[in-house]
Amino acid sequence: MCIQVALFDLDGTLADSLPLIKHTYRRVFDEMGIPWGNEDVMRWIGRPIVDIARHFAGERAEEFIQRYQHHYHRDHDRYTRLFPGTLEMLQNLRTKGIQLGIVTSKGKTGAWRTVNFTGLDRYIDVMITAHDVEKHKPLPDPILKAMEILHAQPHRTVYVGDSHFDIQAGRAAGTKTLGVTWGITVREELERLKPDGLLDCWGDLEQYLKGGRIWELKQWLKVTEKALKGNYD
Repeated sequence: MCIQVALFDLDGTLADSLPLIKHTYRRVFDEMGIPWGNEDVMRWIGRPIVDIARHFAGERAEEFIQRYQHHYHRDHDRYTRLFPGTLEMLQNLRTKGIQLGIVTSKGKTGAWRTVNFTGLDRYIDVMITAHDVEKHKPLPDPILKAMEILHAQPHRTVYVGDSHFDIQAGRAAGTKTLGVTWGITVREELERLKPDGLLDCWGDLEQYLKGGRIWELKQWLKVTEKALKGNYD
């Protein structure tokens, strides 16, 4: 497999920022008296804040956004970390000559704060945020824009994310798609979306890019184990 470009979602994929996002939304919902339904709210993660605000706050969307931005930036550094091995993984891909990018539905200010704070800025060649395109995931536009900037071909590009929006956007853009199992979406739901593969750790990505038998064997064992478990339950 000859992948030349690896694009990543940010929150829940590279950055362990979901605790920050959930904390921030809880504060905003409490302050505005909006009923909190954890599953409903968190399933919107991966969409632009404008869409989320309009959906949950209606005519008070602008107030929702302002409150969110206030709490998010105040508590950002306290709650934001990278998932283990992320910088090492990016460094390894860079040494192999693979171009790297981030495609996120987060706004430009928040995205760059996370990228600069965590050290991701040293490795990425392009970042597309909610402010850089008019149409957002699950539509393919942000991924297509990143590929355009990098002069990348879809069949030479992989998009890695943790949500159904990511898998849908990557598929619509014509890229290979990989889902990570440590983010917002559980493995079973990711499997139903039928990405090209699932990653349980960053080491799985290296095996996938090699296209090696270790990757294929590991995927086969997971499917077989699940099938056997189902037969004996």
